[in-house]
Amino acid sequence: MESSLLFLFSLALSLTLLLPSRFSSAQIMQGFVSLDCGGTENFNDEIGLEWTPDDELTIGEISTISVANETRKQYMTLRHFPADSRKYCYTLDVVSRTRYLLRATFLYGNFDKNNVYPKFDISVGATHWSTIVISDANSIEMRELIFLASSSTVSVCLSNATTGQPFISTLELRQFNGSVYYTQYEEQFYLSVSARINFGAESDAPIRYPDDPFDRIWESDSVKKANYLVDVAAGTEKISTNIPIDVNRDEIPPVKVMQTAVVGTNGSLTYRLNLDGFPGTGWAFTYFAEIEDLGPNESRKFRLVLPGQPDLSKAIVNIEENAQGKYRLYEPGFTNISLPFVLSFRFGKTSDSSKGPLLNAMEINTYLEKNDGSLDGAAISGVLSHYSSADWAQEGGDPCLPVPWSWVRCSSDPQPRIVSILLSSRNLTGNIPLDITKLVGLVELWLDGNMLTGPIPDFTGCMDLKIIHLENNQLMGVLPTSLVNLPNLRELYVQNNMLSGKVPSDLLSKELVFIYSGNINLHRGSRIKSHMYVIIGSAVGASVLLLATVISCLFMHKGKRRYYEQDHIISLPTQRLASWKSDDPAEAARCFSFSEIENATNKFEKKIGSGGFGVVYYGKLKDGKEIAVKVLTSNSYQGKREFSNEVTLLSRIHHRNLVQLLGYCREEENSMLIYEFMHNGTLKEHLYGPLAHGQNIKWIKRLEIAEDAAKGIEYLHTGCNPVVIHRDLKSSNILLDKHMRAKVSDFGLSKLAVDGVSHVSSIVRGTVGYLDPEYYISQQLTDKSDVYSFGVILLELISGQEAISNESFGVNCRNIVQWAKLHIESGDIQGIIDPLLRKDYDLQSMWKIAEKALMCVQPHGHMRPSISEVLKEIQDAISIEREVETLREGNSDEMPRNSFHSSMNMGSMDLGGAESYLSIDESIAQPTAR
Repeated sequence: MESSLLFLFSLALSLTLLLPSRFSSAQIMQGFVSLDCGGTENFNDEIGLEWTPDDELTIGEISTISVANETRKQYMTLRHFPADSRKYCYTLDVVSRTRYLLRATFLYGNFDKNNVYPKFDISVGATHWSTIVISDANSIEMRELIFLASSSTVSVCLSNATTGQPFISTLELRQFNGSVYYTQYEEQFYLSVSARINFGAESDAPIRYPDDPFDRIWESDSVKKANYLVDVAAGTEKISTNIPIDVNRDEIPPVKVMQTAVVGTNGSLTYRLNLDGFPGTGWAFTYFAEIEDLGPNESRKFRLVLPGQPDLSKAIVNIEENAQGKYRLYEPGFTNISLPFVLSFRFGKTSDSSKGPLLNAMEINTYLEKNDGSLDGAAISGVLSHYSSADWAQEGGDPCLPVPWSWVRCSSDPQPRIVSILLSSRNLTGNIPLDITKLVGLVELWLDGNMLTGPIPDFTGCMDLKIIHLENNQLMGVLPTSLVNLPNLRELYVQNNMLSGKVPSDLLSKELVFIYSGNINLHRGSRIKSHMYVIIGSAVGASVLLLATVISCLFMHKGKRRYYEQDHIISLPTQRLASWKSDDPAEAARCFSFSEIENATNKFEKKIGSGGFGVVYYGKLKDGKEIAVKVLTSNSYQGKREFSNEVTLLSRIHHRNLVQLLGYCREEENSMLIYEFMHNGTLKEHLYGPLAHGQNIKWIKRLEIAEDAAKGIEYLHTGCNPVVIHRDLKSSNILLDKHMRAKVSDFGLSKLAVDGVSHVSSIVRGTVGYLDPEYYISQQLTDKSDVYSFGVILLELISGQEAISNESFGVNCRNIVQWAKLHIESGDIQGIIDPLLRKDYDLQSMWKIAEKALMCVQPHGHMRPSISEVLKEIQDAISIEREVETLREGNSDEMPRNSFHSSMNMGSMDLGGAESYLSIDESIAQPTAR
């Protein structure tokens, strides 16, 4: 038998596990859950799936949306949640030790009427699943996860909104059967779906239920989307058959998917895929079935060929032989492979084959490491069991991760513990739950102001306890002597309860704030009135006097007065005291005199720049601070307006990636702006100006500059209210400090967005080459106009070329956007990369930025990503570069930097090495045909 296909990459064997029979759709639908988030009634959709509303969830708000060309009922409503520090969870019932597909979708539809594209996190239990970044109000974002249920429920939580509000449109569970998607790593890792492609699809429509009994969504290979891009080689043709395909094994791909394929009539199939969630380690399989009738003298044999690389494998696939017949499934691949973000590969026929390669389908998932969650999950579940109907007990998910419940505080350890319970005035009844005493890391306990009864339990299981608030309840019994054994106890409040007996003498000798008045049957002894507040220290009288003085000072500072008397001591725990502190307001822009500026610049001796606004001079203040002084050359109304605009704007916005305005001067007909001095000039000067020669910026540094600038712009777009639109982003307005960190400058043309309005109508201003064409035509300014300009800057960073040039881009092309688009869309990224980078880059990070730059310069604003999404892509590219650099430094052999290299440390996984595109360990057997 011919060798199995070495599908894409390296690594371990997977087990061949066969299902005994095909499962009917009716059987499988029993494991389906389809929640219409925000819906109000049950209904069956057009493909026969039954949807139910999520009305059991009492948190969040419901919105109805209308999106052009979207008629499916489940996408006409959604549920959204406040943009606060909480997480909002759905809890779904599952069957333990069973595998499921979990699918969440998000269709924004401008539900909040603000056109603020949301960005937030979604998690499964304690595990961060994905960051949802909405870049188009009318497009559906979808996330899919394959997991083995480890308990009877699974929680899906939304949290950490950085822009807009968290929301969700649908939430679906699809139960698998038998060994489908079994991996030996499923106890430690989830599978996050990256690509599921139906090659040779007869239309753009995806294939799903009922054609796929598990309701997986198989995307047509003719659809180009951000998830994957498919470049069809010359000679690629679609074929299909009506003959049934035997798929009753392994992952049971749908018959309809396997009845279509692509064949390379010229002898090859060439593809390039963008893989969400990579670089990383994952699960990848191809699906083959011979669906052509080959003649007696015809054969189809092919192997994997990697462009620009030697033939690393002699493995050959013969589908009919490997599948043991025609119209039968053959599924080679790996459960443990290392993949890059941009995956290029080619299937090429062997010299003795009469037919070109064939491909029916492909599926790629990335491994997502499970987070074991907080160490106190079981104990806190015991607490919740006493109050299952209370609103505060409904938050769901892990108590600490990815964000803690609103009434707990957690440690910052990788596996955190609960350090604070904050349940003051929550109408708690009954005894204090004993499970609280199992929280071994507990530091603060706040149960005051409730209706708790019964005794105070033994807290010696919580040896870190510092603060205990039990006042204003109905607790009974004695003060337990076990309190003496808490070595860190500093504050104990038990006043206004029904406690009795004598205060343990050892407790009185501890240094702590201890208040127990209002317990008429609790006493210390004959020397002190039983109802008196008591504050114990090493010197009782001195401590009382000291605390009285502190309290008096604190309240007087707040403009109030309280008396320190027998029955009027105010309980002041440290947590509440801390809240009294407040930061000083940011300093307003300083008004400099003309003589100060003249002295600082030595009578405007050193000119360091110029622009449409005027000339910029170097200066140094008396305190040694270096400054840049921008002098307004025009006293026109326009110039003065821009001057006032920049002073007003920069006086109210402050960010580490925005050039700081130190002050201004308006004196003797002079208008000047005084900025912090940026020692390394402009980005433009370093890319193709006087600083570019002999001082080239490496690719990793260019990415860091892009990250800094994007953070500044993100602050303008999402951190300011109202939103600030820069309107003149360009490489000459990105300045570099002495450490080569970037800051955005020049806000003379900036505009404030109007709340509730999708755009600002204005006279078109900006710089040729960076100007958003949609803004130019419509005169309607949006934050996506800045995104367009930033896309041009990304292309400059890649190419080292100016935005507009009469010489650089060939005949009939003066614009970097047109030139770069031509190269990138044809797959020729090398044609635009700056030669000064000298191949000192990783090609997948370069592709990542190039494709995001093209998305930024789409002709219509709604097609462009938000700056937050662009920032995330830049940060991913930086991670790729740093990872490869680290690996390179640890490798004695020199590794070429412009490789498709990726490697991840997956803990217990044996990953082996990874080379460009593919690495093969000769000791590893052929990949398993599932």
